Amino acid sequence: MKYLLVSDIHGSLPRLLRALDFYREQRCDMLLLLGDIINYGPRNGVPEGLDAQGIVAALNPLADDIVAVRGNCDSEVDQMLLDFPILNDYTLLVDEGRRILLTHGHVYHKDHLPRGHYDAVITGHTHLWELTCLPDGPLCCNTGSVTFPKGGNPPTLGIMEHGVITMFTLDGELLASATIPDVSRDRG
Repeated sequence: MKYLLVSDIHGSLPRLLRALDFYREQRCDMLLLLGDIINYGPRNGVPEGLDAQGIVAALNPLADDIVAVRGNCDSEVDQMLLDFPILNDYTLLVDEGRRILLTHGHVYHKDHLPRGHYDAVITGHTHLWELTCLPDGPLCCNTGSVTFPKGGNPPTLGIMEHGVITMFTLDGELLASATIPDVSRDRG
């Protein structure tokens, strides 16, 4: 399976459409949404092309191919509009035997994980992309934000395929790539 990793859309239809173009160009099988899909949040400015109904219209036809988790700006009202679940704080994805924790990052993150063993932890929330491996631990990927990147970063997203996570700018420029270690299999 080939997954597109996207976080922190914050209601920007133009940014979502660019991410979906990348999804199609890369021939991804599934879209992993790591929270903050529709609402832009009180600490952010109003994003370019704010369009909640447009976000819903673009994502709902893909509902069967989306796995999503709740961000700190996602709500029950957002869930009422979307045809796929978004209100779990985290979910476990098992891909080719690898245990991948998907979470937004406001409750669980690389320094505070739910109980269990994970080969990779994929988050958003900080709007700063990251791809690092913890000592004797999982690969940690923060997808950054396609709408409100911080730290002078460009808008970013990722792809996960065959145990490798690769980070890209929204324009398709390669930023970094890392292999997911088999941490959970080594637990004895």
